[in-house]
Amino acid sequence: MYQARIYITLKSTVNDPQGVTVLSSLHRLGFENAGDVRVGKYLLVNIDETDRAKAESSVTEMCQKLLANPVIEEFRFDLEEIPAPAATS
Repeated sequence: MYQARIYITLKSTVNDPQGVTVLSSLHRLGFENAGDVRVGKYLLVNIDETDRAKAESSVTEMCQKLLANPVIEEFRFDLEEIPAPAATS
């Protein structure tokens, strides 16, 4: 079993009004050292698969078909092998 940590962000060419708002708020709170802020999504998805290549392929397909909008977003992910949950009787 694997756990995917998926990071979805707006492409660098796409304006990020949420990021601008967060940056403005940080500055108002005194964090003048904060620079460019980009807001995105973070997802944890457990993949019931024993083969790493199949798990990677599955996560990529999930992102391409549902989780990320390929027109304005890009994605990346980390995959970590995790122990399968214990079976309950």
